[in-house]
Amino acid sequence: MDFTRITVDPNQMGGVPCIRGLRIPVATVLRMIAGGMENAEILADYPDLNEADIQEALLFAAAAITEEELPQVVHR
Repeated sequence: MDFTRITVDPNQMGGVPCIRGLRIPVATVLRMIAGGMENAEILADYPDLNEADIQEALLFAAAAITEEELPQVVHR
């Protein structure tokens, strides 16, 4: 599966996977979900995100823990 909404840039945020080149790490979104936040609350806190970003963050996390290497992402 290709992830078009997840980017990795070694010059941004230490190269951690982020949402669409924004300075919003995938891990931040996942922590909010794990903490019980609803999508609407996440979107209110991060208005640059949308529902598709949240969904792809979840899919990326699922793929990352089932693979020996990180999934393919868009490198910038």
